[in-house]
Amino acid sequence: MSDMEMTPDIYTLVDEEGNEQAFELLDVMELEDDRYFALIPYYENPEESLEDDGDLVVLKSELVDGEEMMATIEDDEEYERVGAIFLERLDNMFDDEFDQDVEETDE
Repeated sequence: MSDMEMTPDIYTLVDEEGNEQAFELLDVMELEDDRYFALIPYYENPEESLEDDGDLVVLKSELVDGEEMMATIEDDEEYERVGAIFLERLDNMFDDEFDQDVEETDE
C-alpha cells in the first residue's frame, strides 16, 4: 500500500425535498457524448457507513445555466445500462487493487 493516504472526492448533493447528503465519487465515465458519475453515500463515522445499504448512485451530467450539474437519470433503460457498466468497472477496479495488495504482501 502507498505511503500517501488517498482522500475521497466528496460532493454534497441536494434532493428534490431540499435534503443535503454527502456522497463519495467512485468513478466518472464518458459514454455516447454523455458524462456519468458513480457515487455512494459518504459518512465521516465508519460505523454509519456499515449501517448504510451501500446502494450505488448513478447520475448524469447536465448543463444548467452553463454550469455542469449532476442530475437524476429519468430513463430506466439508460439508468440500468449505465449502472451495469459502472458495476463492472468498479468490480474490475477493486479486483485489481486487491490483487496488487496481495502481491505486495507476498514479497
